[in-house]
Formats: sequence, C-alpha cells, structure tokens
Amino acid sequence: MSSLEITNLHVSIGEKEIVKGLSLTVNSGEVHALMGPNGTGKSTLSKAIIGHPDYTITGGDVRLDGKSVLQMEPDERARAGLFLAFQYPSEIPGVTIANFIRAALQARHAEGEELDASAYYKRLYQKMDMLKIDRKFTSRAVNAGFSGGEKKRCEILQMAMIEPKFALMDETDSGLDIDALKIVSEGVNQLRGPGLGVLMITHYQRLLNYIVPDHVHVMWDGRIVRSGDKSLAVELEAKGYTWVKKELAHA
Repeated sequence: MSSLEITNLHVSIGEKEIVKGLSLTVNSGEVHALMGPNGTGKSTLSKAIIGHPDYTITGGDVRLDGKSVLQMEPDERARAGLFLAFQYPSEIPGVTIANFIRAALQARHAEGEELDASAYYKRLYQKMDMLKIDRKFTSRAVNAGFSGGEKKRCEILQMAMIEPKFALMDETDSGLDIDALKIVSEGVNQLRGPGLGVLMITHYQRLLNYIVPDHVHVMWDGRIVRSGDKSLAVELEAKGYTWVKKELAHA
C-alpha cells in the first residue's frame, strides 16, 4: 500500500501564508474530498504538493511512501507517482494529445530505452474506448479549442495512461455542465482501485453524487477543521459553510 502523508504543512505566496499547518494522509485505494469556500487554500495545497514555483513551503513535509518530495523538481515528483489535474488546463498548440502523452510516458523510461509505438497506441486506444473518448482526439492539439468537458476528459485520459500512485484533482467539476460532469465522473470511477489514491478538491457536493468519496474534509483558513464521511458533504450542501465558521468561533 502506498501513502501520501502531508504533515503540518505551511505554504506561502510571497509574504502571505495561505496553508497554515495542514495535516492529511491519503492511502492508495482511497478517495478523499477536500471541500471549502474560495480562498481557503485548497488549490494552493495541490500546487504546492506538485512543486509549483509560485508557492513556497515554509514548514512541514509531504512524504510519498515515506520519502519527502520537497527537494524534488516537479517532474521528479510526477515520476515518483504524483499527478495534478488542473482546474484550468492549459492549451498547448502544435502538440497533439498522442504525442504529449507519449512524451510523458517516455520520460519515465530509462535513458536509451524507447517506448514501443505499437504497444503504446494499442493501450491508448483501449483507454480512450474505456473513457468514451473519440479516437480522433489523438490528432488534436492539447486542449486547443476544447470545451470545458473535453479538457477535463483529456486530463482523465492522461491520468489513465500515466497510472500515478496519487491524483490531485483540482476542482475537476469547474465549468462542467451536468452531462460533462457525468462523463468525467464515470472516467474517474473507472480508474478507482487499490493502486490509486485520489485527493479531490471541490466546492460543491454535486460532484460527490457521482464520485462517492471515502472521506470528506472541510478546509477553512488554511487548515482542515472537520473530517467525516459522505454525510458531511450532504450537510455542507444543506447548510453552506457559515455553520462551520460559527462553530469555530465558539470552539
């Protein structure tokens, strides 16, 4: 079993501290939902874990299978088993999806060891069929001219091919209509299993109707202040986040 252990993590942007001593452990095979209003540090957390240069970790640790990733470059963290699905995936004009994913997989091979092209395309098409993605997508430039739903499905395809140990999904439901949300959720559910741990960041309970989490956490002012099962997300949907603020004020 693999584990992603975040311990007393502090993250700043410039002089401003955003994440303020957050601790959380995600084990392989588990889906954790991290919820909270805007500005609480959810996206900052995911980007800091993956090594985004705009975010400075000033305290604490992030350990993958017991080994700290903080001294690793982002590409090293990815090769170690971390994957980030972006809230707003970038367009990469001129680079096809097939070549982009192939380059990501090639980077995981030892120097001089070439990826077998026929085996690669066979597996790519299998994953596309599983995720109900038209095979014509392989020749399209990454996210160029894509709808919100197409961009998110492309992210799920990358995740399916790379097979990370842990996927950080930053507001995967952002900008999706209900049909696109169902398709993306079906893709994530297809990938669930004992070899994958997921930290799913979202504002809304609606995503959790389709991807049912094992654990739900509420983030407030840079910390996790509540944890529970799926029923906690239902309670947040009914009451909003104001009740959390009131409870904290009286704690």
